[in-house]
Amino acid sequence: MEMPVQGDMPAVNEKPRLGFAGLWNISFGFFGIQIGFALQNANMSRVFQSLGSSIDDLPALWVAAPLTGLLVQPIVGHMSDRTWLGRFGRRRPYFLAGAILATIALLLMPESGGLLMAAMLLWMLDASLNISMEPFRAFVGDMLRKDQHTAGYAVQTAFIGAGAVVGSLFPYVLDHIGVSNIAPDGGIPDTVRFSFWAGGAALLAAVLWTVLSTREYSPEEQIAFAEAQETESAASSAALATRSPFGGLVWIAAGALVALAVRAWGLEKEVYLLAALLAAYGAAIILAIRLARAGRSASMLAGIVGDFSGMPPIMKRLALVQFFSWSALFIMWINTTPVVAQYHFGSADPASAAYQEAGNWVGVLFSVYNGVAALAALLILPALASRIGKARTHALCLTAGAAGFAGFMLLRDPDTLVLCEIGIGIAWASILAMPYAILASSLPQAKLGIFMGLFNVFVVLPQLLVATVMGSIMKAFFPGEPIWTMAFAAATLLIAAAGALRIGQEA
Repeated sequence: MEMPVQGDMPAVNEKPRLGFAGLWNISFGFFGIQIGFALQNANMSRVFQSLGSSIDDLPALWVAAPLTGLLVQPIVGHMSDRTWLGRFGRRRPYFLAGAILATIALLLMPESGGLLMAAMLLWMLDASLNISMEPFRAFVGDMLRKDQHTAGYAVQTAFIGAGAVVGSLFPYVLDHIGVSNIAPDGGIPDTVRFSFWAGGAALLAAVLWTVLSTREYSPEEQIAFAEAQETESAASSAALATRSPFGGLVWIAAGALVALAVRAWGLEKEVYLLAALLAAYGAAIILAIRLARAGRSASMLAGIVGDFSGMPPIMKRLALVQFFSWSALFIMWINTTPVVAQYHFGSADPASAAYQEAGNWVGVLFSVYNGVAALAALLILPALASRIGKARTHALCLTAGAAGFAGFMLLRDPDTLVLCEIGIGIAWASILAMPYAILASSLPQAKLGIFMGLFNVFVVLPQLLVATVMGSIMKAFFPGEPIWTMAFAAATLLIAAAGALRIGQEA
């Protein structure tokens, strides 16, 4: 440990610099969390289809994942900002609780007796991973001085990439050492089963490493470090009381219009979820305004809604970029397995050996883009950002990702898809590092958790839209042709790249 004990804190309001060991310790838990996410992303479509789901039902089954992130991350961010459990710390209790629950979900997932159980466990897994992940974003800002934020998020991104490589390769490696890769009728292959169990153990061990090897700064120490920006910590909640509830009514009306459109145009039933979310957000605005006017601006709902409306300007400009970036990623996670199976291995039948071979190859492809991301985060992004700026670096990397997605439509040899994953990996590294490096130094320390949680809204909303709307689009215009989802992914990354160029000079 390189952390100073409380009595040895320096007199100046400057956090001590952390060396490599300190940077390693504060982010190593993300290695385990990303193993869990990688197993989920690379295998859940395969699990659902092995249990009898059709490709058209995949978006609805996947909707649990982004919905839990939308609900969990702002709540956990708000709570962790206000938590202090003595030697157990501020963020670490959430790391550990989420890791334990995620491990249980990973252990139970291969034993799913049907689609309903698998969908419920996916909900539990994603909620648990989000409980652990959200405080890790704030943890880097808590523990590092401003001139180390870029390095801290680069190391975190490297661990994310490394964990995803390990998680993605599990089934492929097990297949090559003789574990059965054939799905029994209505069941899950042993390669996937053992991968989830090993991933659960690795996740818990990695998070325990960070929990046991770090000591968080106390609230008093954080106040000493945080300078004058802490005096503005209650401003957004107080401003909420002056707002009109009309905005909430507009959101409720928008939800009602979406619901009517589903009925009138025969859209997929999962689009009703989007309508419900719009209406729920409108109701939350109205209730939060009433709480603020009643002098209860410190309540969780009023605090979250007030902070959402009072986000820093640069965070608002980054929202558009995040929205389109994560639309592409969620399209990839849902559709890569059926696309590769149908167009590169010649089988759309989940019970066939070719389909299961394609599933393993997708795990390899995902490990490639994550491995590239780990290297790019450390070797490419810092050097490029120092030359052309963070925003231009982000735009360039997103363009490389768009080229990678376009390659899926042009190439038919499965081996050549590795080239596509290199471009996607460069984009993934930037998506994980650059927005947080841009934000971390401009966010108030006292609200780092809640703002990081709210920033996740712009990660989750596009995933919900993909999960609810993409199925209707594909059925209407490209029935039975999932390859066109890759064209959508390429286009959304190009839009995100254009948005990154408009972030501003300070980035």
